[in-house]
Amino acid sequence: MRRSAAYLLIGLFVGAAIGFTAGVLWAPRSGSQTRRRLAGEARRVAEAARFVAERAEQAAEVLGERVDHYLGRDEEVAWRRVRQIREGVQRYTQTQLP
Repeated sequence: MRRSAAYLLIGLFVGAAIGFTAGVLWAPRSGSQTRRRLAGEARRVAEAARFVAERAEQAAEVLGERVDHYLGRDEEVAWRRVRQIREGVQRYTQTQLP
């Protein structure tokens, strides 16, 4: 569900930027006024994109940390189980040998 929400936000930002740009291009204003408005909106869209990129990077870091944590936990559990099996084999061989 979080992934679909992220796609929705990205789609809204892109759609808004395209819609605004189209509206400004066909607006009845002078060229210099239109260019100033486009530059201002481009800065705002760039800032929004930067914000989304930062949030995505933060989410990727958190996800990476969780994956590392769980993989490390699984590895620790596996090695503990290997030690238990080794100890069990050693105890078994000690009881079986005269």
